[in-house]
Amino acid sequence: MADYHFVYKDVEGTSTQWDDIQRKLGNLPAKAPAFKPPAYTPEQDESSAPKDQAWFDKKTEEELEDLEDDKDLDDDRFLEEYRKKRLTELREAAKVKRYGSVTPISSSDFMREVTQASAEDWVVVCLYKDGFAECGLLLGCLDELASRYPATKFVKIISTDCIPNYPDCNLPTLVVYRHGAVKGTHVGLKSVGRRCTPESVALVLCQSEPVLNDGKSGDDDSSREAVMAGVRRQFIERVVKDHEDKDNDDDGYNSD
Repeated sequence: MADYHFVYKDVEGTSTQWDDIQRKLGNLPAKAPAFKPPAYTPEQDESSAPKDQAWFDKKTEEELEDLEDDKDLDDDRFLEEYRKKRLTELREAAKVKRYGSVTPISSSDFMREVTQASAEDWVVVCLYKDGFAECGLLLGCLDELASRYPATKFVKIISTDCIPNYPDCNLPTLVVYRHGAVKGTHVGLKSVGRRCTPESVALVLCQSEPVLNDGKSGDDDSSREAVMAGVRRQFIERVVKDHEDKDNDDDGYNSD
């Protein structure tokens, strides 16, 4: 007697009761889940989006300026104040990023890059010459300070290009400008401490004036205090690391 096995499919491709029994017995693979299209979510119109803090945070400086005449903000004092606050933050952030490196200049650039620029920011000028080891050492420290304190402008200029016949024995020389006037002069490497490090240079520059500015510390007094505290901490950390490295070297030498 023949053994017949019937499997019926309905028009939509779903399984029959026989298939369900066979799946329970393990004779057929599990049934694939029924297809469900994703729920339709209409794209939100930019003009209808809620104007909250998150909405403002996504705006660029130019877009925030364009919102100044937005009538929807006239009736919401909080949002208008937040727009102004956010715009100020973006402008301050852009100002902080203005510098960040030691810029080479020539004598023809001096008036614009130093005298005029010092009307808004502190400017540190390094007089140097190529081939002088002391100059290279100080410039390396200035590179690090320039990246740490991008609101302070650092420039370098060949000494005799800036001052004709400037003595090589005075190199390197640092000249600090503010409001178009010289506020400090540091001649020779010895003027920045027995060991020339970014920390020792920073301490010398900020002894009496808030020369170094990271753009985040508020007014001049608080900026100088924050810089001095940070520099002292970094100086201690560097000394401790140097001692640890020396001890490790001595241990390695003794073990040999």
